[in-house]
Amino acid sequence: MTPVELSRTVLRAVRRAVDEGELTVAVPERAVVTVPGPGGCGDYATNIALKLARPAGQSPQYVAEVLQRHLTRAAGVRGVEITGPGFLNFRLERAETEDLVRRILREGRAYGHHHALAGQVITLRVPYEIRAEVVADVLARIAGTQGARVEIEHAHGPRADLRPVPAPEDPTPLGADAARWALLYPAPHDRPRITADHLVQRETNPLFRVRYAHARTRALHRNAADLGFAPEPGAVEQQNQLVAALADHPRILRAAVTQRRPDRLARHLVTVADATLASLPGVLPRGEEKPSAAHRARLALAEAAGTVLAGGLSLLGIDAPDHL
Repeated sequence: MTPVELSRTVLRAVRRAVDEGELTVAVPERAVVTVPGPGGCGDYATNIALKLARPAGQSPQYVAEVLQRHLTRAAGVRGVEITGPGFLNFRLERAETEDLVRRILREGRAYGHHHALAGQVITLRVPYEIRAEVVADVLARIAGTQGARVEIEHAHGPRADLRPVPAPEDPTPLGADAARWALLYPAPHDRPRITADHLVQRETNPLFRVRYAHARTRALHRNAADLGFAPEPGAVEQQNQLVAALADHPRILRAAVTQRRPDRLARHLVTVADATLASLPGVLPRGEEKPSAAHRARLALAEAAGTVLAGGLSLLGIDAPDHL
């Protein structure tokens, strides 16, 4: 179950509680589902009970207990626990993680591609400015993954409807990859930084972290082959943040198109990369330890993460080297 699917499950539980007279409240349009914070537990958590308590005229604990009874019966939910003042924490069936990894490995860089916008033609009117040109190019790439087609026209002044803050100077001296990242990573209303910081090979550089995480996943594949074992999707414990980020990838691609925000994809790749790097130490056996099903499952998850990173960088027009 992805975060989006779990959010819908939570809203259905609210609807049932309202229909059965347990809560008197308007059903919200969305329920925020995130990785549990300090004091939380399980795979995901939501603060929906705290949000509904005041309009329902009840305590957060009461609302959480009502929703808990409905959510424990939901498909794909293994358990629901209440923590703090009324946070609902979910433990999901592990088969969902295995299915997600299998899907990513099966679909490869096409993971997240969909026909949600099939048949739509999106017209982008852009000024003659390098950042606007690059943003339009990437939007056309991402739109293609969702079944849409982009037509790019050039316009001046108010006729241009895609006008990110221009680059303060020519980014081409940074090289093709760093230049594109410098133009795409900031939000459209933020002025891009055209500095050598985009070239440094250390953790302070988000582009480096994304490419390094991908290269590490490829190195793990080679090292595992040398040790005689291959990836095999299975149960993976304590990798909630990485699984959540991978499951969110299809939604991010759609949002990048509909909101005309390729920076959404760039920032998402940083999230995936950081979660990937945190998960890598336990992939390979240590010392005299023999490869086990857990190692094969962790390797499969790492390969799925590398696949998403490579596919995302490709959509941004940036190379994803196997060695870094």
